[in-house]
Amino acid sequence: MEVNEMTDGSSAATGTADPGTVVDCGHYDVLGVGLGPFNLGLAALLEGVDDDLDAVFLEREPEFAWHEGMLIEGVTLEVPFLADLVTIADPTNPYSYLNYVRERDRMYEFYFYETFQVPRREYDDYLRWVAETVPTTQFSRDVTDVEYVAADDGDASADEPAAGTFVVESADPESGNRYRYSADDLVVGIGSRPAVPEFAREYVTADDGSERAFHTADYLERRADVLSADSITVIGSGQSAAEVVLDLLERQSHRDYRLDWITRSDGFFPMEYSKLGLQHFTPEYLRYFYDLPQSRKDELLAEQDLLYKGIDVETSARIYETLYEHSIGDRDPDFGMLATTAVTDLERADGSYWLACEHRQQEQSFVLETDAVVFGTGYQRPAPTFIEPIADRIAFDDRGRFRVSEDYRLEGDLGGSDDAGGRVFVQNAELHTHGVGTPDLGLGCYRNAVIVDQLVGREVYPIDRDTVFQDFDVDRFAEHAPVRTDTADSAERDTE
Repeated sequence: MEVNEMTDGSSAATGTADPGTVVDCGHYDVLGVGLGPFNLGLAALLEGVDDDLDAVFLEREPEFAWHEGMLIEGVTLEVPFLADLVTIADPTNPYSYLNYVRERDRMYEFYFYETFQVPRREYDDYLRWVAETVPTTQFSRDVTDVEYVAADDGDASADEPAAGTFVVESADPESGNRYRYSADDLVVGIGSRPAVPEFAREYVTADDGSERAFHTADYLERRADVLSADSITVIGSGQSAAEVVLDLLERQSHRDYRLDWITRSDGFFPMEYSKLGLQHFTPEYLRYFYDLPQSRKDELLAEQDLLYKGIDVETSARIYETLYEHSIGDRDPDFGMLATTAVTDLERADGSYWLACEHRQQEQSFVLETDAVVFGTGYQRPAPTFIEPIADRIAFDDRGRFRVSEDYRLEGDLGGSDDAGGRVFVQNAELHTHGVGTPDLGLGCYRNAVIVDQLVGREVYPIDRDTVFQDFDVDRFAEHAPVRTDTADSAERDTE
């Protein structure tokens, strides 16, 4: 296959190639795969590094997009605006949210807005502003293959990548043009994908416009279609499902449809958002969680859903208040909600969907007829297929999950922790090893500070270590409390 060499990797963003050729885009110190908020934050923080570090970030989409289907009017971010891409690590960084407000000439408007939770639509606009401003991003680059040139692969020629480097191939999804990069280190941040039950996938994935079944990720795009239905069912009790329910409730009086809300969870519970509860989203708790045995980590995660999967208190209140308004004057809000109910199957008949349901506590089965179904069934993070060529060099645990070091590297037969090059860092793929703060925007900045310091080989951004009032482990608590940890020996002496 012909390789068309280019000395300037950045020109690949607009270059074209003859069919069958691969454009050589050059070598980089670090290459990021995927461009969500986490890798975008890494790109922004790397711009503040004085060292001569060449970076590039590849994204398959033609432009930046972040949860477009859930940018509902009136919905706010669930974290303070200080959880932007850079501020927690570097408050003076030009890619901060406050500087975005300044650049948009909205400083006084924001000043009088007087709230930490900003509109999600404006946060999306902020992310787009950074993606368009930071110079290391390249769009329409779908990474298809990653190979690792190891030291035992033989002597590299002058035309081949050096040992300990990655060779990354990508393609423009629209034109089919292909591009090749080499890099010392990789950072994989491809994000999550909507999760839909297997029994419903044939309906959700239909692209001929005939189905009214879809995931909340596509809500805004599909909203006009479902508003004309006679009945709508929302499945799931997380924040996304609740926001869809609220939006549909607020429009119901003008459309006259029945709305039902079903969840397999035990109730429609609020997400933990107290100041003391939020201390679980800190570097201290991350380090405490990381040091626990994996079996204990798995048990804890199963118990911590409401730390990151429940409903925001304000959204919950607005749903109740809307229902109350709809019921004034002995009116029927034409709304139903049922918990502890699993949807086990879906069939299409006579223009309607028939949902097979099972109430888990009563052990009673029933079938619900509805004209439209919105799945608020969360997201999944499948292992990217492009890493298959190096999968034999990556370590997995007994459940097939990545083994991730405390500093966010994939463990295995790749670059060592003290070696420059040959390392694969991951973003938002370490929930099982690092805990509930993994997908949190506020901890993304901390993770990137850790990654930047390793890429550069020195401390560029401070790594916070004493940020909360709570102690999570006994030894730390014992530093300032009269604690004896030799209780077993003490009890034995007392019996003598």
